[in-house]
Amino acid sequence: MILATEAPGGGRIAAMNERTPVAAALFIALLLLWTPAARAQEETPNAKSQDVPTASEADAGEEAATLSASQVAAEFSDPLTTLPQIFLKDSYTPENEGTDARTNRLTARVIVPRVPGSSLLPFPQLIRPSVSLVTVPTGKGNETRTEFGDMQLFDLGVLPWSDWKKKGFLMGVGPTFVFPTATDNTAGQGAWQVGPALGAIYKGIPGVLLGCLVQNPISFAYTSNDRQSVNQLLFQPILLAYLGHGFYVKSADSTWVRGWNDHSPTLLPVSLGLGYVLLREGWPPVNAFVSGEWMAWRDDAPVAPKATVNFGLTVAFPQWRPW
Repeated sequence: MILATEAPGGGRIAAMNERTPVAAALFIALLLLWTPAARAQEETPNAKSQDVPTASEADAGEEAATLSASQVAAEFSDPLTTLPQIFLKDSYTPENEGTDARTNRLTARVIVPRVPGSSLLPFPQLIRPSVSLVTVPTGKGNETRTEFGDMQLFDLGVLPWSDWKKKGFLMGVGPTFVFPTATDNTAGQGAWQVGPALGAIYKGIPGVLLGCLVQNPISFAYTSNDRQSVNQLLFQPILLAYLGHGFYVKSADSTWVRGWNDHSPTLLPVSLGLGYVLLREGWPPVNAFVSGEWMAWRDDAPVAPKATVNFGLTVAFPQWRPW
């Protein structure tokens, strides 16, 4: 399992060949096409520069900048964030169990929050669709093919528990969906799926984010008669620690998979990564990270990644939060 909501189906890998240049081109194009829209009156503390304005204000300025960067770093990994953002990640797997093919997955994701006052609900609603371009091995050799994968989406409502929020704890619940949009049978699960989802975070420790995202999609309709039923638990642990000067370490890119059906795959990967948050006046907050994943344990998964390298870029748009 490469991603939070990127579940393998029946032991298949939804991944794509070496597409790092493609991901890099998309990252650069996104930055070039963006036109600064945030002005001084729209800026939040998270969008302030990290530069210290004067020597007499050095200590206060550095502290404010550190808190701002720390908070933004947490927002980029928070499954319950209300910060609108565009997320791109390229996951390259040079070695897999069960095939000689090198695989890779390019994922694009948009986080669309709906906050009280701009929606009909009295609590924040988080909508997160994800699409992917994948390449799957065609056999045990090194041949692959590139296709679009299944689309995934969850819609969480943050529970309005004010007492818990004051202590730094938030929880959201809602449905998760998987749509069989794959352009080839080997690139997706071929099943319409829906199930429960839950996200929880704890921010009570300064500079630290603890949390998880839990989903359990269950198939109810299929694109063909030979498709297998899907019922699997996806658990994404999240741990982030801010180091200072915009840098942070995290373990948040692995998703544990437990299949409930007979002979369904069980995967237990672990991850560790380093990220950097760039805050500059007149620019949107930008987050870049690199992380490694290792498959610690697997069962009933004929094809599974041994090790994966993730490259990610996120651009946030705080001025869109009230939308």
